[in-house]
Amino acid sequence: MSDSSPLDFDLVVLGGGSGGLAGAFRAAQHGARVALLEPGELGGTCVNVGCVPKKAMWLAAELAGHVALASQFGFEVPREPRLDWPTLIAGRQRYIHGIHASYLRRLDEAGIVLMPARGRLRDPHTVQCENGTLLRAAHILLATGSRPRRLDVPGDALAGISDDFFHLCEAPSRVALVGGGYIAVELAGVLQALGSRVDLYARSPRLLGHADAELTQRLQDNYRHQGIGMHFDYRLAAIEGDAGRLRLRDEDGNTSDTYAQVILAVGRVANTAGIGLEQAGIALDAAGNVVVDAFQRSSVAHVVAVGDVTGQVTLTPVAIAAARRAMDRVFGGQADARIDYDDIPGVVFSHPPLAAVGLTEAQARERHGDDVHVLRSVFRPMLQALTDRPQHSLFKLVCVGEERRVVGIHLLGEGADEILQGFAVALKKGLTLADLHDTMAIHPTSAEEVVLMR
Repeated sequence: MSDSSPLDFDLVVLGGGSGGLAGAFRAAQHGARVALLEPGELGGTCVNVGCVPKKAMWLAAELAGHVALASQFGFEVPREPRLDWPTLIAGRQRYIHGIHASYLRRLDEAGIVLMPARGRLRDPHTVQCENGTLLRAAHILLATGSRPRRLDVPGDALAGISDDFFHLCEAPSRVALVGGGYIAVELAGVLQALGSRVDLYARSPRLLGHADAELTQRLQDNYRHQGIGMHFDYRLAAIEGDAGRLRLRDEDGNTSDTYAQVILAVGRVANTAGIGLEQAGIALDAAGNVVVDAFQRSSVAHVVAVGDVTGQVTLTPVAIAAARRAMDRVFGGQADARIDYDDIPGVVFSHPPLAAVGLTEAQARERHGDDVHVLRSVFRPMLQALTDRPQHSLFKLVCVGEERRVVGIHLLGEGADEILQGFAVALKKGLTLADLHDTMAIHPTSAEEVVLMR
């Protein structure tokens, strides 16, 4: 293929993760000719080293906890039940392979040209594949995602990153997780439940700085009961030792215990380097994210960007929704199509899970002052109470004004991940405390606590 004869498309998509695939499918539905470039496995981070395999491991960890409780219900359980990791991993990867196959089938049915190659913008309308093939398009969708960030400290190469968790074939005997965000919290809970001894080292004064402080304090208490060590305000200076015998050293020169593995979970970096964005005139912010407006348009109007590459609410459903709305605008004639970034629900798959939508108590008080009213319920779910375990749930409502409009719902406890979705719809539609009180409780459930709070 010569430089003078590029292949013409209506849309070229860089990245075959959740956002890129969603955008490609929606554009094709509107009749656009689409090419999608993805050098790796389809599905991006979410399907391959994120949401999907993480949830599989979280489910295994939940089962491990239930097996431990089963004997207290009268079941005969081996004194030390053993997890066969290869069986777990085989099932997980079989499930992921099915997702890959589904994507390939759907791309073929939609007439989307899949190119297993990395692309680079030559100019605002031209993309060059790594094999030299040129693609020209009226519109370009950037959905190249992000990657785990590493730390610029001596010995950094001795540590793994969150992606490496999915290459484990057994539980390491002892693990240090560096980070206090949702990835570190999730990995800590899973590894501890599946046989590792885990310590968390967070630079922040608490876990999950984005979440309601009261819930994170309760989660920290639950994690301590589970045996997870936590070290806050920790300043890592170096990682020392050799494979299987690693130590952390802080800025004061103190060294930690010895760990079989150190995993860094200190945030993610947008994949914007080396793909020609600067040459095409596409602006990046100081962190390397693509700068976009409310319609996902970059500084070059016909180039849109979605998902982690923008640094905006880095959740899979958000990337999918943003891509679909952008393609509805570009190819579907819906000039005002865009997503609303307010009141997006989210779940941290900790043990137990933490689910939230809307404002934290601190955020609400900053905006509304004395008009904020907080209700909470601390309780032991029936499973925990029947087995006399100390794990407590905490459900919390943040309300504003005389009408007690609900502006925040925060749930920490068993089933919180499934409970929140319906309440998130209600909050988005203007839910009040009176609406909750007018709703009959479903008994006995944890969910009923949301409508019974006074």
